[in-house]
Amino acid sequence: SCLCGSAPCLLCGCCPSAKNSTISRLLFTFFLFLGTLVSVIMIIPGVEKELYKLPGFCEGSGSVLGVQTKVDCGSFLGHKAVYRMGFAMAAFFCLFAVLMVCVRSSKDPRAALQNGFWFFKFLVLVGITVGAFYIPDGTFTSVWFYFGVVGSFLFILIQLVLLIDLAHSWSQRWLRNADQGSAKGWYAALCIITFIFYAASIAAVALLYIYYTKPEGCTEGKAFISINLILCLIVSVVSILPKIQEAQPHSGLLQASLITLYTIYVTWSALANVPVQRCNPTLLLRNSTGSATATEALTTWWDAPSIVGLVIFILCTLFISLRCSDHPQVNKLMLTEESGAGAGPGGAAEEGGVRRAYDNEQDGVSYNYTFFHLCLLLAALYIMMTLTNWYSPDESSQVLRSPWTAVWVKICSSWAGLLLYLWTLVAPLVLPDRDFS
Repeated sequence: SCLCGSAPCLLCGCCPSAKNSTISRLLFTFFLFLGTLVSVIMIIPGVEKELYKLPGFCEGSGSVLGVQTKVDCGSFLGHKAVYRMGFAMAAFFCLFAVLMVCVRSSKDPRAALQNGFWFFKFLVLVGITVGAFYIPDGTFTSVWFYFGVVGSFLFILIQLVLLIDLAHSWSQRWLRNADQGSAKGWYAALCIITFIFYAASIAAVALLYIYYTKPEGCTEGKAFISINLILCLIVSVVSILPKIQEAQPHSGLLQASLITLYTIYVTWSALANVPVQRCNPTLLLRNSTGSATATEALTTWWDAPSIVGLVIFILCTLFISLRCSDHPQVNKLMLTEESGAGAGPGGAAEEGGVRRAYDNEQDGVSYNYTFFHLCLLLAALYIMMTLTNWYSPDESSQVLRSPWTAVWVKICSSWAGLLLYLWTLVAPLVLPDRDFS
């Protein structure tokens, strides 16, 4: 029955009661994580060799009319496989984003497609994935690279919105606990966490200056680090100004320290893509023979910035799937209901007298189906770029290169995040007639 039934039928007897909408979001997220796992497997060197067997996947890797070609794309196989897996996941979520446009409640027949038929949806994803690996090479990789860049930039902005919301909620909750209980303990915890974040940020900035700049040259790296450091200092000072504190009593250095730490991480990730080996000790250049001229790494993504990016991706995706914000403005932006719509626990299905799961969307959906799938689409593009380290293949010289495009996208996203956080601080002063409580 679960092949065609709704998501709650997949729960076992030991699972707690859950909302239909929550389980559906978790299962779609599981599909995304499953595709991510397949992508990771694809870039394992031993698996890369097997990809030669796919027709048209590596043009020029075999023989043409009995004549062995000289082009060897062995170092690109894992890279191209991740791109095709990313394309398949993006196409899958794009399909459901289109199908779920304007679904208002679970009474809409299309809601059954969102909350059920999981076996058949898995078959659809597998079918799209298989078809993606038969896409002729040509210009697909170079064109899809720019789709990945745009999608990744948008997903980084979504990450920043969630991070800012997390920072504000964190501070408000601890301050609320301080008012209700042991004030000294909670204030001490706030100070310690804030100190740790700022100390880690200062240490990271120092390491960036040491490893990613030189006394002579590397002007871009010096400029990026210095500008972001100055901007972080500005938002930290603004967050504790008397007028800001009066308009937003819960604003403070905890939020600013978290945003600062994330900004420094994005700066580090951007500097790791600077295509100048002298200014980037982690630069990886793989040529047509599969050798690494900068490092001896066996893959093109297993470096520290990519690992941190993968962890942040997992946390943010789960955040999107599970949580409704404490702030109405964030719920409006993320198209999520503040407390969930629809039926309460009374609508639960009974199995042996025990409530298993219930449909909480009979009167209205608790999240926008289309927007949720668009978020997962952008997440698929972001993880595609992360696993390939934002490298772009140069087909003419058969070399994987790190383009300046990746550097500027990441740096601009860090600036956008700081401006967005700054706006959350000054908005109550600029728009006094609106409710920012």
